[in-house]
Amino acid sequence: MINKYSDVPLYVQLKNLIIDKIEDGNYPPDSKIPSEQEFCELYSISRPTIRQAISELTNNGYLYKEKGKGTFVSRPKASIDVRTYTGFTDSILDNELTDEREILCIETLQSKDLKKVSEIFKVSSNQNIEFAKVIFRTRHGDDVFSFNTSFIPLSLFPDIIGDIDKKKASYDILRGKYPLIPVKSKSSLEVIFTDPKEAQYLMVQPGHALLEITNTLTSKSGQVVEHIISKYRSDKCKLAFDNAKL
Repeated sequence: MINKYSDVPLYVQLKNLIIDKIEDGNYPPDSKIPSEQEFCELYSISRPTIRQAISELTNNGYLYKEKGKGTFVSRPKASIDVRTYTGFTDSILDNELTDEREILCIETLQSKDLKKVSEIFKVSSNQNIEFAKVIFRTRHGDDVFSFNTSFIPLSLFPDIIGDIDKKKASYDILRGKYPLIPVKSKSSLEVIFTDPKEAQYLMVQPGHALLEITNTLTSKSGQVVEHIISKYRSDKCKLAFDNAKL
């Protein structure tokens, strides 16, 4: 219940109450929660207090809104288990092109137009090589999970665009290219916010928080073979840690 004499702000109490009801199953996934007026009558608190609680729960992924319909309970987040997630998880070269991957765009770009990517691939200023830029998104069921951009040098993989179009398996893409097989990845993670274009692909509002994981894959010889930028919806996934001290 709401305790008006507590030092805990009323909107925080309401947030915790709604979270408890979600976790207890009283508010199941995709169910509609009470309206602002109903919350006012239930707990005798003001609309601004209710709006603040609902807004924060929506931003944190517990709830979602449908215009003209109301506010609903989000489905549980999928987990990215760090024990199984690797820099190769979102790779085009080292992963299968399954039905969960939806190719949105493939284009050829010049290194002169990709300054940051050129630096990662160590392309000198007097060189100009071509890259395949592959944009795809992943789904889990009906939910869009992530938006991914992969850069692969056509000088190393001249048939990659056709291979992707034909949905070739990774072992076929890498067949006969033993010196170029990815064996090492360097990764980084940060929280970012969607721009309008990404928001459209991910089916969220601009400014929505994302987990951005950047992976650079190299071969045994140290040759960079692929650079991937993956942006995961923070309301659909979470990082899972399981550590033990031996």
